[in-house]
Amino acid sequence: MAGLLVVVAAAGGGFVAINSAGLLAGAAGPTSSAPVLPPATTPVKRETLNDTVDADGELGYGPVTGAVARKPGTITWLPDTGRQITRGRSLYRLDDQPVTLMYGDTPAYRDLRPGTEGEDVENLERNLSKLGYDGFTVDDEYTYDTAEAVREWQDDRGLPETGVVELGRVVFAPGKVRVESLEAEEGQPAQPGQKVLSYTGTSKVVTAELAAEDQRMARKGAKVEVTLPDGKSVPGKVTEVATVIEPGEGQNADPETRVEALVSIGDAKSAKGLDKASVDVTFTASQRKNVLTVPVAALVALREGGFGLQVVEGGTARYVAVETGLFSGGRVEVKGEGLSEGMTVGMPR
Repeated sequence: MAGLLVVVAAAGGGFVAINSAGLLAGAAGPTSSAPVLPPATTPVKRETLNDTVDADGELGYGPVTGAVARKPGTITWLPDTGRQITRGRSLYRLDDQPVTLMYGDTPAYRDLRPGTEGEDVENLERNLSKLGYDGFTVDDEYTYDTAEAVREWQDDRGLPETGVVELGRVVFAPGKVRVESLEAEEGQPAQPGQKVLSYTGTSKVVTAELAAEDQRMARKGAKVEVTLPDGKSVPGKVTEVATVIEPGEGQNADPETRVEALVSIGDAKSAKGLDKASVDVTFTASQRKNVLTVPVAALVALREGGFGLQVVEGGTARYVAVETGLFSGGRVEVKGEGLSEGMTVGMPR
């Protein structure tokens, strides 16, 4: 019987070549005898299979955001690179007046004054409350009571007590920040739209990139494994996922779509002292625990359709029809009548 190779589509869109030397000629039922013993064998194993993809990652502080001047003036103070700045502290000073960091997801985009309503108002009021100011209700309405609290805050910060927070006086960020780089110098004039500095978050995170076809692997909240430069593996969790379109290289080249994932590290101490270090990230889309597995090459194509295994027992061989499950790392999950752990199955040379 001819020793042919049959190309079979495997899970995940790849292709594998399987041995079909025992191609059945009309078997009636789940098993059939095989007159010729295989050239090699392997045991059926019981194990856990993971559908995984490895990606290159960089350990750092995550995305970089630019702080842009929103009003004209002279830059009179800048923080040191690497400095961490918390709520209520100066991000920089313009005309010797502070531009203050506050926490919030909505960027500052207008003056805030009595009668103003919106999420930015609620951001401001929540920050004032956290900083110890009271006498107002934290909601999305800028009231007279809000203005009174603002006047008190302005007095404490050495600002004119107007009760109005003009655009450019505060910068909203999701949390405390770390100064990544300075884009201006003290004494330099600033104009609206000019970048003053760049900042990141303060927690170590891994930025990993995957191909667009692997997007299913990077789900927010998914657990991953991060391998550090010293070979140590630590658990991680996907916190953000974004699609990134990169321009093509060269004229008329098509852009490339990539998936960028931010991964938090469970053991932060293990990443201490590692900045911009290259790491490996293993993403797991699915897992099959305690299942029977064989090498993918052990599968044979059945004439009736589907796959089988050549089971070798006591010097004889027979074919067992099987259902395939997860393909991973050159092995495949199999189910079949009478199939059990430790059985010997045929393999090609």
